Amino acid sequence: MVLCVGALAVTAFAAMILSAADGAGTGVSTLRSLGVFAVLTLAAHLVVRWWAPSADPVLLPCVVLLNGLGLVLIERLDHENPLSSGSAQSSDAAHQLIWTGIGIALFALVLAVVRDHTTPAKFGYTCGLAGLGALLVPALLPSRFSEVNGGKSWILLHGFSIQPGEFAKVLLLIFVASFLVANRELFTSAGHRFLGMTFPRLRDLGPLLLVTVAAVLVLMYEKNLGFSLLIFGTVLAMIYIATDRVSWLIIGFTMFAIGATLAYQLFPHVRVRVEVWHDPFATYYTTGYQISQALFGMATGGLLGTGIGAGRPQEVPFAKTDFIISTIGEELGLVGLTAVIVVFLILTIRGFSAALNTRDAFGKLLGGGLSFSIGWQLFVVVGGVTKLIPLTGLTTPFMSYGGSSLLANYIIVALLIRISHDARTAPPPPVRPPVALAEARTEHVSRRWLAKPQ
Repeated sequence: MVLCVGALAVTAFAAMILSAADGAGTGVSTLRSLGVFAVLTLAAHLVVRWWAPSADPVLLPCVVLLNGLGLVLIERLDHENPLSSGSAQSSDAAHQLIWTGIGIALFALVLAVVRDHTTPAKFGYTCGLAGLGALLVPALLPSRFSEVNGGKSWILLHGFSIQPGEFAKVLLLIFVASFLVANRELFTSAGHRFLGMTFPRLRDLGPLLLVTVAAVLVLMYEKNLGFSLLIFGTVLAMIYIATDRVSWLIIGFTMFAIGATLAYQLFPHVRVRVEVWHDPFATYYTTGYQISQALFGMATGGLLGTGIGAGRPQEVPFAKTDFIISTIGEELGLVGLTAVIVVFLILTIRGFSAALNTRDAFGKLLGGGLSFSIGWQLFVVVGGVTKLIPLTGLTTPFMSYGGSSLLANYIIVALLIRISHDARTAPPPPVRPPVALAEARTEHVSRRWLAKPQ
């Protein structure tokens, strides 16, 4: 509770700085939004205390801090938009606050329904099929019902929009975790030896390769390569966690190299993004404008930033969604951006800690996969905005504007909290009574590693 109050205090301080920068003081609308966000935070805290009281106490405050800062930055960008300035009905910040309330309600629902983190393992194949179905729907719909900015990854109906791929990510990770647990012996023991490493048999990879390749192909057809990279990287990490085999990393990197080469040759938009990544200033007035403006903004922010409300982040297209990291870099500086990344790092490490502390294999794989997906998505987003890697179109978890991403990430945090609670409340393993040395069973192991009872 103390950590949640601290996160609310930071959010309120940022909101007051924004109001002061506008010269209007802390208005009624700002106080109302802060009050609603505080009530939602209290509700989330009570839900955790009621259904997962032993969970890691740091997970929820990290989410509250990131979500609160995201709301303030979206409100700050709203002030530069003449269509939303002074209109609460069209304000993206107001919409995001509504999505936050829905996300916390979904967060509570997951904790109330999933009383045991191993329950989703029983529906592994169902989750896999549902995840693929969610990915296929936008690809099958006409462009007017699914295409936004050239990408077919949405469902658009009469002013309502949702990105089913965000929820498909969670469903596919549940499938991968349950499949790896059910077939762990095949992945860790069977295989062919080559160059001192054991490579899996092709027939053992059937269902896993089918789901992964199908998901990647669908997302490539929808021109959402960032999501393909997110799913592929997370699945590869989960396989490595399950098997501890370097051969899987070699296979994964090889598949990535082949897939990236084919995508570059087959898809013009991939070539454009690679060219922009190589030299954005060469096409400054066309395709390179967005990343160039982001780099200018972060350079203007410098070490300490211009201050909230004192920069010009609105010069970057899609500053509320894909490029909210550049807004942070400009107005909070390198120090503020580093602090945000550290909060994400704490959230990811705490998720891995919950996964390590649980005693069942499914909890370890699911918790590790969900935690890795948060950290991996942040790396891809920050890498794209800072020109470390080509742009992918992914959004920053909990901070970027968008309801689908926010809801899906609240589901992820709910599952991590459930895993953490179960890990901390599980009974200790049974202690075997001591056996007299004379009665202890011994074995003789020969040099050929053949065990012979003595």
